Amino acid sequence: MKVSAEAPVAVPDGPAQRWADDDAAAVSLQLDDLLPDPALFRVEGPARLPGQRAPWRLSPEPFWLSPELVKTLERLGADLLAFYQACNRLYQASVRGRVPAWVTGYLDAGRPDQVVLYGRMNRFRRHTPLVIRPDLFLTDQGLKAMELDSVPGGMGFTASLAQAYAALGYEPVGGARGMVERFAAMAQYAAATARDAPEDGILAIVVSEESADYWPEMQWLAAAVDDLGVPAVAVRPEEVVFTEEHLQVPYGGGRRPVSVVYRFFELFDLPNIPKYELILYAAKKGRVAITPPLKSYLEEKLLFALFHHPVLAHFWREQLGAEVQRRLEQVIPETWVLDPAPLPPAATIPGLRIADRPVQSWDQLRGLTQKWRQLVLKPSGFDELAWGSRGVSVGHDMAAEDWEAAVDTALASFPRTRYVLQHFYRMERSPVPYFDFARNQLRLLRGRARLNPYYLVVADQVHLAGVLVTVCPPDKKVIHGMVDAVMAPGAVGG
Repeated sequence: MKVSAEAPVAVPDGPAQRWADDDAAAVSLQLDDLLPDPALFRVEGPARLPGQRAPWRLSPEPFWLSPELVKTLERLGADLLAFYQACNRLYQASVRGRVPAWVTGYLDAGRPDQVVLYGRMNRFRRHTPLVIRPDLFLTDQGLKAMELDSVPGGMGFTASLAQAYAALGYEPVGGARGMVERFAAMAQYAAATARDAPEDGILAIVVSEESADYWPEMQWLAAAVDDLGVPAVAVRPEEVVFTEEHLQVPYGGGRRPVSVVYRFFELFDLPNIPKYELILYAAKKGRVAITPPLKSYLEEKLLFALFHHPVLAHFWREQLGAEVQRRLEQVIPETWVLDPAPLPPAATIPGLRIADRPVQSWDQLRGLTQKWRQLVLKPSGFDELAWGSRGVSVGHDMAAEDWEAAVDTALASFPRTRYVLQHFYRMERSPVPYFDFARNQLRLLRGRARLNPYYLVVADQVHLAGVLVTVCPPDKKVIHGMVDAVMAPGAVGG
């Protein structure tokens, strides 16, 4: 079959369209040509699939989301911001003794004093992440947010996908340039929060070595923001220069002062960040705004466990209101912290049953058959294994001895690294087409989908800037970007 990247094809406006192989090939080739080179997303496995530049399976159409689901996603953004704001107040209430001290005990244990100190500074007291990205799964029990990421990758990648699909005539959620425009507005809003930030300052996206895989997409995002007229640049930490007045970074052949640092590095990695103390000092003195805020407790998965803890139920109701609390209870899965402290004989872990029995000791996680190992174990945060699906253990997908070793590691790591436990949810199969260039035919993947909506916050208003959908083959227990996955922006249809 001979196909052309330039051949004009009418794209469908919803999933009712049935593709001809020639049309699917032509659109997929056009899409492949429209994507940045090199691709902004790196996956494990071969660098390229046969016949295409993108190292993931290309669909000739976006992933179709029902209007009802998109409305749910839009409302969820405001709910998640309210959740972060309530988490801020929960932490502060624990510091002041208004809620149990074990809340901050969980959130601060093993953290360097400097990290705890910055997280408690009054000038940052109300600061919450301005980019919010949940990992959402379509399960047999509805939409579930298995975790939240306030330092997410994928913004540049998702924005580039949205622009490419929009160029073909589609209308992705958030629009062709929604991610870039909202990110620019977010940066301008953040700059206004720094008391002595330079008026002619620019946005510096500071990318650590630990996050080097995301360097191409952060360069792309900075350039796209800069093209809008909001000066921006992506830099390595060692490129930041400290003066008595402000931070400076290379820009346009010279140097420019910085008003906003977008922190694209994890707080556990601070000791490995060149000049981090100077960056933190500039933030402390109000000479630069840093987002996400320097609050390790807002980057913990165990916040989900606190949300479901019965002792704190009244606090959440008071802070969120009954309706928001109810909606979040449907989306946030029950989560438990693996704290090795022994329980009194009459006590059980609230809400947790394994093998049809209440849990009194984590020893009950051992010796389980595969049927009862429908469980997920992962580090909560502030650890090199706590991002990118690195430290996730799926019980029924492991040998019994490997699962028990994972449990032992989790308990032995406490309190420096807290691990959390969640039930494994059965996910709905989502059919998505992709073009197989090696076989010259359109194929259908009936896989499991992860939805990553990107919410950007400007002046306490939450904007759904885009949705990245990753569909993996059903035999993959951990859903993430991979060479076998179809990745596409979400669009309203059907």
